[in-house]
Formats: sequence, structure tokens, C-alpha cells
Amino acid sequence: MINVKECQNESVVCPHCEKTLGSIHAVKTKTNLGVRFIYACGFCRKVLGVSHRKGFWMG
Repeated sequence: MINVKECQNESVVCPHCEKTLGSIHAVKTKTNLGVRFIYACGFCRKVLGVSHRKGFWMG
């Protein structure tokens, strides 16, 4: 089992430009699987991740 520790004092760093993330850009996009968000660094605008949201047939 992996223990998860919530840290309030830590700063998050972009893995691409290595700057401290002060903001994250979210772009809403519609796909065949429903609505998703693409998250990007506020500085270099490289993709950090994509959300996995349910489509209309999944409730």
C-alpha cells in the first residue's frame, strides 16, 4: 500500500520549464468520450495532463 501525504508548504514545479507553478491553464475540449480538460503550465504552456471525465452515456 502506498501512503499519500498532503503537503501545504510545498511548491509545485513544472516538469518542462522547471518554474514554480503559480497558475495552470485549463482548456475545455469535447471528444467522442465526452468533455475533457487539458491542463498546461502558465509559463511555457506545455501540457501537464488531461482530465478523465465521464461521457454522456456513463451517467
